[in-house]
Amino acid sequence: MQFLRKIFKLPKKDSKLPPSVNATSFLFKKKYSGFRQILSTNSELLKVISDIEEKLRGDQMFGMTYLFEKKRQILALSEKMVDSFSDLSEKPQPILKNKISEIREKLNGLIQFRKGLKDIEFVIPYEQTSKEMIDWIGGKNANLGELVSKAGLPAPGGFAITTSAYEAFMDENDIRNTIVKMIPDSEDIGYQEIIQASNKVQRLFDESRVPPKVSEAIFNAYKNLAGSRFDGPDAPKVALRSSAIGEDSDLSFAGQYLSILNVGPESLIDSYKHVLSSLFSPRAIFYRLQKGVPIEATAMAVACMEMVRSKASGVMYTHHPYNILENTIIINAVWGLGKYAVDGIVTPDTYTLSKETQPELLGVRIHLKPIRLVHAQSGGVVEEAVEPHLQARSCLTDDQAKALADFAVRIERHFQRPQDIEWAIDDQNRIFILQSRPLKFGVQPATPFDEKEDDQEIQGYSILLKGGETAYPGVGSGPAVMVQNDEDLMNFPDDGILIAKSPSPKFVAIMKKARAIVTDSGSITGHMASLAREFMVPALLNTHHATRIIRAGDILTVDAYSRKVYAGRVSELIGMQLTKGVFMMDSPVFHLLKKSAEMIVPLTLTDPKTPEFTPQGCRTIHDIMRFLHENAYREMFQISDLATDSGRISVKLEEPNIPLDLYIIDLGGGLVPETTGIRKVKVNQISSIPFEAVLKGMLREDLSSLEPRPVSLGGFLSVVTRQILTPQNLESERFGDKSYAIISDKYLNFSSRVGYHYSIIDAYCGETETNNYINFEFKGGAADDTRRNRRTRMISSILLHFGFSTEVVADRVTARIHKRSALDILEFLDQLGRLILFTRQMDMLMHTDESVSSMTDCFLHQDYCLKRHT
Repeated sequence: MQFLRKIFKLPKKDSKLPPSVNATSFLFKKKYSGFRQILSTNSELLKVISDIEEKLRGDQMFGMTYLFEKKRQILALSEKMVDSFSDLSEKPQPILKNKISEIREKLNGLIQFRKGLKDIEFVIPYEQTSKEMIDWIGGKNANLGELVSKAGLPAPGGFAITTSAYEAFMDENDIRNTIVKMIPDSEDIGYQEIIQASNKVQRLFDESRVPPKVSEAIFNAYKNLAGSRFDGPDAPKVALRSSAIGEDSDLSFAGQYLSILNVGPESLIDSYKHVLSSLFSPRAIFYRLQKGVPIEATAMAVACMEMVRSKASGVMYTHHPYNILENTIIINAVWGLGKYAVDGIVTPDTYTLSKETQPELLGVRIHLKPIRLVHAQSGGVVEEAVEPHLQARSCLTDDQAKALADFAVRIERHFQRPQDIEWAIDDQNRIFILQSRPLKFGVQPATPFDEKEDDQEIQGYSILLKGGETAYPGVGSGPAVMVQNDEDLMNFPDDGILIAKSPSPKFVAIMKKARAIVTDSGSITGHMASLAREFMVPALLNTHHATRIIRAGDILTVDAYSRKVYAGRVSELIGMQLTKGVFMMDSPVFHLLKKSAEMIVPLTLTDPKTPEFTPQGCRTIHDIMRFLHENAYREMFQISDLATDSGRISVKLEEPNIPLDLYIIDLGGGLVPETTGIRKVKVNQISSIPFEAVLKGMLREDLSSLEPRPVSLGGFLSVVTRQILTPQNLESERFGDKSYAIISDKYLNFSSRVGYHYSIIDAYCGETETNNYINFEFKGGAADDTRRNRRTRMISSILLHFGFSTEVVADRVTARIHKRSALDILEFLDQLGRLILFTRQMDMLMHTDESVSSMTDCFLHQDYCLKRHT
């Protein structure tokens, strides 16, 4: 029995003294803080890159201000990510710092503001404005100017009050620095504090005056607009609408700024000042803080246009907003001002017209319209009842609907992409176009198998999947190709549809071949989603069921617009992709964006296993992000090595049904507050979401109640023989009896040591899917190499079933899954908790190669008593 005692004896304790409690606790929290910062910064950078990719399609208006802001964001965030990784790894990153400095120098050489920004005129008539002036007049004014000066469409008279006038107002009153000091600069600030700051700024604006030279320019422009009516009772009323820099572009600022309708000449300057001050309304301040836009990067231009005495008005789309097949014009109309249509106060009449040189009316739906919004004689707007005989009457004649549709076709042709258009008809039946903006298609995330989408189905075809998230819209048709490993990528055929459990940057290798990509998990802000947009591959992510429902070789048609996968080739869909616009592609600012993007967007580091996956191999900002993101996981995976020196900062878990000597280190939020200062905790005092999931799996009654497993004589002798022949090596593999869980509310690093078996779970589980992941490692065993390897292969087989990527080397298995929903992550952690207990003493039972599949089958069928095992 001497050799049996020798097998199970405890290792010698390290004679070194542990560091102080405070120092160790600080080290854990510092590493975790750096790790969370890396995840957060990576997500923000991916959003910026995604937006740049959208602009590179050429169908959205932007100016030099956009390039400056994106350059600032990209460089600041990438430096922040490098610094966070240095904190996490405790290693400086001079190579990456130099890479960013080189990119900064090149970007600075490209992106330079044109001279004379403040010297531009205070007011510019719409007949003289265009998209090239967006930096001075904002997106709303630039769109209106294009309609008037380039497209020759009927629009109300008006002019743009430029950012130069705003700058003059700020300089005249010397309030810029005062405002910067008043406005909080942290997104964590309370909303009440934001309201207080906004009120102070509003008072500051009220007490300030518009410079006489600006007032004079505005009045002169208004006089030119009014003409002979200026001094009479019919002096025109105008609408003053915000046209802030960045509004109606990459950041919508939807509803954040002020519009004032039906303004007379006596209120013109005060109303202008109110629109300027809305730049600092509470919701606008909060929005900018959340988006990371500094005050210094903001400026307000204003649109001033004559009010149309609307008999009827509304909105029209030049394409169906979510159904790709329905390439028609849709017009909504109400009596009076169109605000009641867009705000949903009144159900509008709906007209559907063909999209031809001479549009034809295809359908009309008339609704009851009992009220309307109209101009008040003294200024402003009022609600009034609609005459009874008009309430159920069509707002438009057939000819008016066709005339509007004709304008819609011309506007879309000018902007070279579908448009969302505001229009009005006055009391003389004249049509006016009030605004046009890019139409945002309804490809927002939907729940799988959403019944609301039934009306968009193509009849006569079987739908395999509904729902998911569109990373890049479009249609692709071809055979399904299941991709699970590198070999599958190497053999990927031309025109295949890639089907995978989760997205991977490695898929870049086949993006020129693939017709579409469909994955079970993933997010539109992930690395692969960015690649799909860069290569313009239709991609549908987070479908949940693709790999279970679709079979290899199936012919599919993927509609990433309406988020459906059809069986077979759907002739009605193939070739129906919308033409990509080139509206901005002939502009100098677009060429600058394209050159700048070459240093930012491409991802060349896609496989961490290659020799090029180093700081030296990073060529772009995206490469730097990918390198840091990958290695951050590795750093956190190794944090458990510090746990054995944790000293008194840990507390012991008291749970008789878990056969581990388990200690917990709380980084913050991992234990309920009542545990402060105590040395022992129970399971119900744990509040760490991922740790709770693991413990749930370990505490399953059918696992915790298991008796010791029967051990075959061969398996037992394998342990004994290995101990006798290699005592020294086995001693070095003995990991000790203490296990540690380093936790926070959403994070877990769990190192469990059971006899000669050692496993680590490193996981993060939160609301942001792109941040979620699980890293897992299992090593060890007391039997011979063959039996230990069989058990490792069995563990790998189980994890592959759940979608993990795995690697087996000798008796070690490493596995990873990431970018999955919180529900998925919790389910996988539950399974890992079961697996840790299920695999105890397992190497002694792995007496043949058939045991690998037999044990796998037992686990997957929850047969933890091994009744299926032979």
